[in-house]
Amino acid sequence: MLSLISLLHSTPDLCGVARSADGRIADFHRKGVVDLYTLVTSDPAFLSGGQLADRVIGRGAALLAVKGGVAEVYADTLSEHALEILQQADVKYSYDKLVPHITNWAGDGMCLVEALTLEVSDPDAALPLIHDFLQERGIIG
Repeated sequence: MLSLISLLHSTPDLCGVARSADGRIADFHRKGVVDLYTLVTSDPAFLSGGQLADRVIGRGAALLAVKGGVAEVYADTLSEHALEILQQADVKYSYDKLVPHITNWAGDGMCLVEALTLEVSDPDAALPLIHDFLQERGIIG
């Protein structure tokens, strides 16, 4: 995990990075959950037993990571809502900063994906919610 965290911190435009159990690397360059969502849906086995290091992990990202079968997660900033999901799934985790919730990009409220998944604990139930959210905004096709 330390090498993933080092890669995350040494690459300014990197938002997150994942390593599969067999050592493959996936880079995330877009803010939000879109790259993690794309990885989980396009290569469902990639995260199984793997690791994820990200700058910000909220509840939606935690649900996606658990859906992918991740074994370990690091976040520069982790929300208490995400922590709950990781603990329930028995995922090993570490973070620099724990916050009550992830703030939206405008800085005036809760992250929209975190708010969307606030009442969801099942990763299978979260996936279509996140899909619809990304699709409605034209982020995915």
